[in-house]
Amino acid sequence: MEYKVVPFVASIDPKKGNTSHVVEQLQETIRNHVNLGWEYVGLESVITYVQPEYGCFGLGAKPGFTTSNQMVVFKR
Repeated sequence: MEYKVVPFVASIDPKKGNTSHVVEQLQETIRNHVNLGWEYVGLESVITYVQPEYGCFGLGAKPGFTTSNQMVVFKR
C-alpha cells in the first residue's frame, strides 16, 4: 500500500466569515486527489515545536513556540 500526505492550510475569506469556505477547500483537495486515484484516509493534526531564535547578543531574539499543521492523508 502507498500513502500520500499533503498539507492543508485553510484560508478564510473575511467577507464570507464562516467555515463553509474551509469545507469547500477541503472537499476540493480531496476531490482532486481522488480523481488522481487516491483514496481519502483522514485529516491529521501535526503539532510541532519551533526552536527559538537567539539573535546576535540577544538582539532580535524570538521565543520558541508550538504550532499545529493539518495534513490530509490518502492511500492507494
